[in-house]
Amino acid sequence: MEHIRLPKVEHVKLLDRVSPKKSRVGTLYLTATHSIFVESEDGVRNETWVLHSLVCGVEKQASASGVSLVLHCKNFQLLQFVIPEEKDLQDILLSLQRLSQPESFEELYCFAYKPNVAAEERQREWDFVDLRSEYKRMGLPNAHWKLSPVNQHYKVSDTYPSELFVPESATLPVIAGSSKFRSRGRFPTLSYYNRDNHAAVCRSSQPLSGFSARCLEDEQMLGAVLRSNPRSDVLYVVDTRPKLNAIANRAAGKGYENEDNYSNIKFQFQGIENIHVMRNSQQKMLEVCELRTPSVSDFLLGLESSGWLKHIKAVLDAAVFIAKAVSEEGVSVLVHCSDGWDRTSQVCSVASVLLEPYYRTLKGFMVLIEKDWISFGHKFMHRCNHLVGDQKEVSPIIDQFLECVWQLTEQFPCAFEFNERFLITIHHHIYSCQFGNFIGNNQRERQQLEIEKRTHSLWSYLWSNRAEFINPLYRPNHSQTQGVLRPSTAPYCFKFWKGLYNRFDRGVHPRQSVEDCLRTIREETEQLEDQLSSHKQKISKLEEQKWSISVNIFDKSPTAWIFAPDLRLANTPQDYTSCVLTSSPCQPRPAGGSPVLTPHDLNLTTSFNGSDPESGIADLSAPSPFSEESTRDSDEAANSAA
Repeated sequence: MEHIRLPKVEHVKLLDRVSPKKSRVGTLYLTATHSIFVESEDGVRNETWVLHSLVCGVEKQASASGVSLVLHCKNFQLLQFVIPEEKDLQDILLSLQRLSQPESFEELYCFAYKPNVAAEERQREWDFVDLRSEYKRMGLPNAHWKLSPVNQHYKVSDTYPSELFVPESATLPVIAGSSKFRSRGRFPTLSYYNRDNHAAVCRSSQPLSGFSARCLEDEQMLGAVLRSNPRSDVLYVVDTRPKLNAIANRAAGKGYENEDNYSNIKFQFQGIENIHVMRNSQQKMLEVCELRTPSVSDFLLGLESSGWLKHIKAVLDAAVFIAKAVSEEGVSVLVHCSDGWDRTSQVCSVASVLLEPYYRTLKGFMVLIEKDWISFGHKFMHRCNHLVGDQKEVSPIIDQFLECVWQLTEQFPCAFEFNERFLITIHHHIYSCQFGNFIGNNQRERQQLEIEKRTHSLWSYLWSNRAEFINPLYRPNHSQTQGVLRPSTAPYCFKFWKGLYNRFDRGVHPRQSVEDCLRTIREETEQLEDQLSSHKQKISKLEEQKWSISVNIFDKSPTAWIFAPDLRLANTPQDYTSCVLTSSPCQPRPAGGSPVLTPHDLNLTTSFNGSDPESGIADLSAPSPFSEESTRDSDEAANSAA
């Protein structure tokens, strides 16, 4: 709170970026965690909440309405406020600049977010995703792969998890020697295992080979990875970087594997650009998205010049290559980039989505992110700019992964259990810092921060609200769903993800997607089915209900059917069937009461003559069982019997 110079400003105008005439006037409040704009026009109270941790930039900008304050958010929301007084605008600007750039972990929102949850429930939240169970699901450990204690206390690599699977034949000296020859000690370890053909996807960082250096232990480590697949005599080594970048790294003592030094490996470059190129590319794309009234040609030219979809295609191309090697050739693959936590995470996780139907389910996708991104040390703190730091470390690596998955959902709409909203929600909370999953750069840092004791897990929250994230087109038993996905990576297959980048712009794009239509139809169908079930229960109760009818006959005069309550006031089946036939109010009721007749006595067990069987309402124009004719017939029958 000490960073808030001005907690409240009135008569603030929130501009509509597309249609200035739709601008709103209200009051802007600053709290320790949120900026809140409360609309006060026409007696309507609409609130716009913005988490300070989602704000990535605040600037003053001249507009037609005067000098305005523009907020750029990490979830691609753009807010433009016009504040009447210059001094107030400056105070708000300085406050937001400080509030949106926390300098320590303690200032992050996840440590202030305190839902009413007991400690035991919090622990169950974190136990929801268990990587030990995931490796067991893949069939590990087995005769070819073992769980190694080599990194138990993060002594070999402080950015790797403590539990790692390595080839059965790899000894501790070989692992330790290989780690010393790899950048940041990130030696080859298992990421995905195909239990059907024993092919595996492994990951590491680049070797410290320079121009001619070699390491016997590292060569033995790759040999162990090769032998762990008894059905193949070759190992693919995939360097996800452009070849020129890898060659340039050799001058710094790093580089890539020399095929002459490693037995039976096939080396492959994939050409995915580095974090700096990706950051600039996304920025150019967002500038196109923020154009107020772009023409179609301007938008398409801007999108093309940004190169964003070209980079998405490069990531997907690399994943397709790995998926084909594992599923069709039965060959194991070792993947790395420079340090093994950016492009390596992208390619390994997208390849896993292509290979494994489980990762295309709600829980499986959470497990995948936990395994290949959180556990293996993607630098969320730096890449997502959670704390104030070097802007050159910021890059949309996780954004590209989520977009690759979205592109796959567009090509294979029946193969994924989750919908677009699920991906967007994950993206939002990666940057919101509301949950502790993406705090810290690696497992070691999260343990030091006691994340599981002090914060809450996103995965449990998503699972408890899973009804919102179900894809209505998902078919679990479909051949497309069960098999390996083989997407087309032709340029025309890639789309602009307006659902993520323009979802806050009103009226720019049609809001009604096919998925939303299907979701609405599904919800309406469920409501109708609930109503049908309720009506069936009511009908069943009505069929079991006894009809009590009191009849008084005086001087053989015709009796009238009197309903209570008044039939004219009845508007439901219960109103009609709960009515009671009573004697005419003109005649006094005998002290002894009247006989009670059952539907069987009145021959009403089937239906009324001239009645509507659907509504259960008798046609009152039909002859009554107590009419004058029926009474006369009864008297004649009695006399003849006598």
